[in-house]
Amino acid sequence: MARTLEEILSGTPEEVIKELQTKSVELPAWDDLQKQYDPNEHEVMDTGKYPDVASDDGGLENVTRITLDLQRLAVKRTTELCFGIPVKRIYTPQTDGEKEVAKAIEAILKRNRIESVNIERGNMLFASCEVATIWFATEEPNTLYGFESKLKLRCRNYSPMQGDSIYPMFDETGDMVALSFGYKRKEGDADVEYLDVYTADKHIRYRNDGSWAEELSEQSAIGKIPAVYCCRQTPVWEDTTNIVNEIEWALSRNGNYLRKNSRPVLVLFADEDLPFNQEKDEKQEFRTVGQYPKGSDLRYVTWEQAVENLKFYIGELRQSFFTQLQLPDWSYENMKTTPMSGEARKQMFIDAQLKVKDESGRLLEMLDREINVIKAFLKIMMPQRVKDIDALQVETAITPFAINDDKELIANLMTATGGKAIISQREGIESLGWSADADETMRQILEESNLDSFEVKI
Repeated sequence: MARTLEEILSGTPEEVIKELQTKSVELPAWDDLQKQYDPNEHEVMDTGKYPDVASDDGGLENVTRITLDLQRLAVKRTTELCFGIPVKRIYTPQTDGEKEVAKAIEAILKRNRIESVNIERGNMLFASCEVATIWFATEEPNTLYGFESKLKLRCRNYSPMQGDSIYPMFDETGDMVALSFGYKRKEGDADVEYLDVYTADKHIRYRNDGSWAEELSEQSAIGKIPAVYCCRQTPVWEDTTNIVNEIEWALSRNGNYLRKNSRPVLVLFADEDLPFNQEKDEKQEFRTVGQYPKGSDLRYVTWEQAVENLKFYIGELRQSFFTQLQLPDWSYENMKTTPMSGEARKQMFIDAQLKVKDESGRLLEMLDREINVIKAFLKIMMPQRVKDIDALQVETAITPFAINDDKELIANLMTATGGKAIISQREGIESLGWSADADETMRQILEESNLDSFEVKI
């Protein structure tokens, strides 16, 4: 029978660390993923598999090594598809108190630059397969969130890409009961190892400077783990590393031949042996006179190679890479050489939008939990609004990036309704998203309209 969290934490520091660092989810190690993610560690850069060649003078001649950063590109593009359009939070406040809470949540997220945080953890998740974000409060009186508060909320991302270790622990029902972060800090000349453990009611820090010891233990004020965690079983580039390696090998090997044979070669076709390189420097002679046997032929000889076959091979491999990953190849060169209508360009994103739908499940789960963590902190920062905080319903929505033509859509809808308005002015303000408070913006518009109507014209 599995031990409970209380039983685990009651052991010695060494026993606790051993239990907590046993991961309950099996994910690829970042050390292995980095060899695929970083082009400088690809096979074509390995001098053991692809050595330089010895030159005639006893030295080494560097071979051509061409790398493609396609795995990193796949990570960036997937992140842009998911978070290029900012995550939308849909609030359904029923009272003025709930409206105040909604404004406070938005202010907290805005102050923490949540859009940049989402981009960063999207890159971390899709490359290293896991990411965690810790929320914490510091005592600092402020009015940043639209009300007087003694606390300031901040967040920090953890990922194996940054050298961090993340150890989630789940119970038998799949609920997270503990989340631990391992990291190192430079103290003098030594690297000291730490492990922070967060549970619903405790924060414990262990320090290892030769042996593990408990350095800090404090109660959690919010009654839940102040962090969110997300993982996936494979990196976003899936099983396409072999495709990238094959492209790199083809380009590198062909580069060797190009470098060796692309120099112009002047060939004399004659039946006699003739001396060459007898000309003086061009600064000393204003002309060069040559004498060759009758019937001889002097011309440049170029290297004929199967360029089209190489282009076809690499093009097919590159297309296979993007097709398998459901990503559009929207590089400038590709878009420039492939003429498309506006509607055709929209169709390019259909597969990518379906990919975002596949990815959005785990992302929405993380974002929804993050709202609950912020609401837990707000109960301490706004004790007079506890009931409103619990009652406020918040839903997060991820919008896949796409090329939209809203003008065409609106024209079609208005044509279908006989030229009648299709939404109210307030709904238009809210849909545009420029106003933080649609009701207040609508009130100001009405006030300005009333002032204009009473204005005396001379």
